[in-house]
Amino acid sequence: MNWLLRAIWWIGFIVIYLFDTSIISLATSQAKQQPLLANRSIGIMLIYSALLLAFISWRYHRQLAMQNPKHLGRTPATIEHILQLVGLFVLMLVIQFSWSFLISQHILATPANQTALNQQVLQLPFWNLAYSICFAPVIEELIFRGIFLNYFFRSNKRWVNFLGVFVSGLIFGMMHVGSFSPTLLMYSALGWVLGFTYLHFRDIRYNIALHFMNNALSLL
Repeated sequence: MNWLLRAIWWIGFIVIYLFDTSIISLATSQAKQQPLLANRSIGIMLIYSALLLAFISWRYHRQLAMQNPKHLGRTPATIEHILQLVGLFVLMLVIQFSWSFLISQHILATPANQTALNQQVLQLPFWNLAYSICFAPVIEELIFRGIFLNYFFRSNKRWVNFLGVFVSGLIFGMMHVGSFSPTLLMYSALGWVLGFTYLHFRDIRYNIALHFMNNALSLL
């Protein structure tokens, strides 16, 4: 599969994921005035999300079965690995608190993405929290770390891994910000930590756990 075809495939994963987020946004907009329609939209979202997760997971594991030069798979959850994961979570906390401090000092503006998400949580609390904390970390890690790095940065050379983490983090930031700004650097920094986590543990489950904890802290 050449680079162009891989790029089309990967963009396709982004599109079908964004369609899923649009369904939960639709349900949120209907929650106050059209609760019956909102419930129907939530039902559609749950079915679509389950199918999406199954498809993306299947594609990711199929990739590894076909070609896996980085030796990705399952890494035992030893005490040492858990402590390392906690350390990476602390690093993400430092980024988050530094970011919050810059916002409180009016050096950086509150991200439009975060503002919109906060408003959605207020309008439809349970489902938006459940989606952002439980579903988004899984699908985003599979797309932005798992599939992306396996598609475009397959070699296990150190410079290839470094470049892959840098590019995936930058794209992750762009997907949340959509423009070049200091806020892009903050989102990208979180993406770089997650990219490092993936290549350090060689197990996507550690990424999902770290992303889950980060989103839970940010929203709760």
